[in-house]
Amino acid sequence: MVNINRQIMVEGMRADFIAVDALSQRLVERARKTERIRCQTPHGTEFEAEFSPKLKWLKTSGLITPEKWGNLPGGEIFTSPRNCNGTFVIDGVVGDYLCAKYGDLAAAPLTVEVENSRIRSMRSENKKLLEEFRGYTSTDENSNRVGEFAIGTNTACTHVIGNILQDEKIPGVHLAFGHPYAEHTGANWLSKTHIDCVGRDFDIWFDGAQVMRDGKFLV
Repeated sequence: MVNINRQIMVEGMRADFIAVDALSQRLVERARKTERIRCQTPHGTEFEAEFSPKLKWLKTSGLITPEKWGNLPGGEIFTSPRNCNGTFVIDGVVGDYLCAKYGDLAAAPLTVEVENSRIRSMRSENKKLLEEFRGYTSTDENSNRVGEFAIGTNTACTHVIGNILQDEKIPGVHLAFGHPYAEHTGANWLSKTHIDCVGRDFDIWFDGAQVMRDGKFLV
């Protein structure tokens, strides 16, 4: 239970994890059959990811057993995408040490343009964040590559709190640049860095079928 605080205990950890697991299972079963996921937000995200059956989707729903561990609060499905392109507006939080430093980014989002899974450009009114994020994603040759595509499924997480541990579980899409969890997903590349990026208020389509509208699941 790394970095758990009181707010997480009274919000994300109070989810009905049986229901979160059931939702996550429905979603991951559909995701495993999906070739493309498209997402958008009213804040400017227009993003599409392509998937390979050779790369595994995983579920971490908060049900911890001796055979299956995970961080808490649980509630997400994730994989490493084969390829992705588009604009992703990070108006939630960014991960690692930058999360505690910059918190909720709603007032000054970080917008990232991605081409063939790599960061092509980025912009933000917060120049210090922009500089640090650029430095972080330039650490090694794959630090600027989308390594994780994930969908949060913890419906008890309803708002950004400035803690990536909970905020990445908010229903919606989050990306991570860097390490693709190759040991779990089957990706054939590595990075020494991994930084999660969370947006808000998503519409999501699996192969053209809508599964989320305005941040609410339709499945």
